[in-house]
Parts: sequence; C-alpha cells; structure tokens
Amino acid sequence: MKISQSIAALFLSTALFTSCNDDKDNTENPVNENIKFENLSKEPAFAFGMPGFEDMKITTLISSSDVLAGSPNFVFAGQPDGMGIMKDPASDGYLMLTNHEITQSVSRVYLDKTFKPVKGEYILNGIGGMTRLCSATLATPEEHGFSAFLTAGESGEESMVHAINPMAAASQASDQTRVKPALGKASMENAVPLPRDISNGKSYILIGEDQSYSTAHQSAGQLIMYVANTQGDLENGKLYSLKRTNNNTTETNMTKGSQYDVEFVEIPNAKSLTGAQINQKNLDLNAIRFSRVEDVDYRKGAGKGREIYFTATGESSDGVNPKPGLTMWGRVYKLVLNENNMLTGKLEVVAEGDSNPGNNLINPDNLCVTENFVYIQEDGDSYYPAAAHDSYIWQLNISTKQYKPWLNMKHNRNDAAWQTAYNQSGTLNKFGSWEYGAMIDVSDIIGVPNTFAVNIHSHTWQKDGFKNADGAGVNTNKEGGQIILIRNVQK
Repeated sequence: MKISQSIAALFLSTALFTSCNDDKDNTENPVNENIKFENLSKEPAFAFGMPGFEDMKITTLISSSDVLAGSPNFVFAGQPDGMGIMKDPASDGYLMLTNHEITQSVSRVYLDKTFKPVKGEYILNGIGGMTRLCSATLATPEEHGFSAFLTAGESGEESMVHAINPMAAASQASDQTRVKPALGKASMENAVPLPRDISNGKSYILIGEDQSYSTAHQSAGQLIMYVANTQGDLENGKLYSLKRTNNNTTETNMTKGSQYDVEFVEIPNAKSLTGAQINQKNLDLNAIRFSRVEDVDYRKGAGKGREIYFTATGESSDGVNPKPGLTMWGRVYKLVLNENNMLTGKLEVVAEGDSNPGNNLINPDNLCVTENFVYIQEDGDSYYPAAAHDSYIWQLNISTKQYKPWLNMKHNRNDAAWQTAYNQSGTLNKFGSWEYGAMIDVSDIIGVPNTFAVNIHSHTWQKDGFKNADGAGVNTNKEGGQIILIRNVQK
C-alpha cells in the first residue's frame, strides 16, 4: 500500500515561480500554462473533499476503463498503489510509473505536455514482479543522489525490493533479476531513500515490514534501514532494524505524548540470509514489534529529511479485540534521527485510533509528508464491526499535532445507478470497502503549485475486461482503479 512520493528537478525557471506567490492565483493562473485540468477519464472522480476543504479542486487523470489513443489495447490495472511521476527525457511530456498491487506489476503511462495520458505499457509484469507490489518511491538524482523506481514485494517473508530503471524497455517486463537482496527479505511495503542533503554522501533507505504477529512470525513488523557508504549503492550496504535502547519490544508500551530513545542495530550478513533468518535475528536483537509497518515518508524542506513518519496499520484476530501488545486500530509514528549519528534518534506516537475506536484513525496505511503536514491514508478493508466511517485521508498539522478528515470515498450507497456501475462484488455497503494507494506531490514536476495525485483501489468495481491487464497470465483479479489530481492542497 502505500506511499510514497515522487520528486523531480524543477524544469521551469526561478523567475516563473516567483512571479506568482499567492496560492489561489497560482491555481487559477498556472505557472505552466500547458497543463490542462479537466476530467480526463470517462469515469467520475471516486473521492471528494471533507468539510473545511471546499477549496480543493478534484479532476480525474485515468481509470481502468479508459482507452489511450497510443495503445488502445492497454488496460490500466486495478489496485494502483505506489507511484512516481517524472519528466519524459525523450519528449515534452511526462512519465507515470504505477504499482498494481494484486497483479504484481508496474505500468508506465506516457502523458503529453498537457498532462493527458496518451499511451501505456508494462515495464514489470506478474512474472517479473513475483510478489504483490505495494508502495513505491521514485528516487531521483536531484533529491536522492541516484535514479531508480524502488518497489517492495509484500507476499511473505522472502519478498524483496525491486530497483527498476524508469526507462526500462517493456520487453524486460518478465525480468526477475532486478531485486536487491542487500535490502533484505521481508513482507515489505515501501523502500524510501532519505534525501541527499542530509545523507552526507551515503544511502539511507527506510523499509517498512507489513507483517502481522503470529506464532510463526513472533517478531511482527519492523522498521528496517539499509545503509551504504555511497549514494545509490544497493548491493554492498548493511541492514539494521529499529529497537528501543532499553530493549522493550512491546509496541503498546509506547504511548502518545512521550518520546523514546531508539537505535538501529545491525542484522549481520543480511544479504545472504533468508527472510526467516532475518526474522529470527530481529527477535534476537530485541527489535520493536510493530503491528504491520506499512508506509514511510520523510518531511520535505531543506535539512528536514531526518524527520520521518511511518504507520503501524494495526491488526486483530477477530475484528473486535486487539492482539496483546499491538495496536488494533493503527498508529502513526514520528522518528527523528540524530544529526551526528543517524543510527540513533527519538520515537513518538503522533496519531492513533485505539483511544476512540471506529471514530478516529482506522488502519492508517499510506503516508504523504509535506513541509507542514502529514496526509494519513486509511485502508479500512479490515472491516472491523465498530468502524464508523469509510476510509479517509486525514490531514495532520506537524506543528500542532492536530488532525482532521481531509478526503473521503464517493460510495453513493443510495444511488442505484452508482451501485450498478461500481458495485459488482456487492460489498460496497461496508465501511472501508475501497482504499487509497499513493499520494504524491506533483507540483514541481508539472509546474503548478499545490497539486497532488492520489491513487484509489475501487475494489468493488469489477469487469472481465480488467483481467490480465499486464498480459502475464498469472492473475485473474478483475478490479478497476483510478488516479485523481487534487489542486489547492495545503503543503
């Protein structure tokens, strides 16, 4: 699932950006006048702004039912999760890379200079992907010191991170050799490199392990960090897991309002270990046992990348009762790494759902962190009976730590036509039956301030025409999905 972010170099002059300082003026008179904001999909937007955010403008970018002129047989697969967007070096347009979780694939959609999708293909299919692919990060030389689309496998403890060349030929889609064992083996959600301005020439890559506790997996989920002495070295680094300095491994022994001393401890010889062996090492090292670490992101702005946020999505065996020592409804953590030793830091809980079950956070999954806010995306398809709302995106104010619902799903349960169109599975009546994928800031990429893309897993929208979208023949899922653009987003 997922978040992640996409960052590219500014491609317009500073003079153009400084000519418009007011956010509303920027939105109504875009800096890049080539960009055309209109509903580009044949489907309506599947989300809407919550009260207090009426200034947001939402338009559709692509849905699974859309036919692209340059590739009429291309189908944009369901469960669009991790994503990255960049300028196309071969044209005046853009490239959009998207994970499709259930099909284990990565699509590449070409957009023209107006930001309209015109052609699509798969650069990783279900054969090459091997495992479910959730969140992802597009690393760029400008932000991270190297280029790669990092997409993490999440189908059990032997899954790995893929490093895909954004310009890879579609003929390589079945290639299974692009995984990076040095980044470990686990049921992983995302691999997020920290920005180069705080990395001192090294690579620091944070990885969330989306793993539940069980008798067969007693280490539950970890926050893992890969460290290499050179930026972009994905072969020769060391792997570490997060622990408290007092060796307390229980997640719920940490409470909101307190800070805890933590450190990353090495998992020796991780590159040569199996996922099961890495799990045992985490037990031996007293790593913190989190309830499903899903997405990870860092605060944007010069010198702020050591401030990291990650989710523990939560779990329950029966949907009613928590597992001992683990969050059920979910949490968001803030980790600040020490400037002089980035293997140490302070950890705290900044948002949680257990104190007000069903009304507060419900299974936070993906994250998008800006300069001043954390956007927390829920994945409510755990279907807890006490859930009282659909999957929200919450806006957390970093300075005040207050958060409120920002975006909601458009289920239209009393609209018969909507139900006919988008509820083939018959489960749209459940709260949280749809979920979010990536939310990324595209402002600097397209030259229009305060503009973000959000992916939507519309699980109940199912068509036979959506099957085998990547052509690999390894998956029969027939769900559709959608990407929307949102303007006037507070950063």
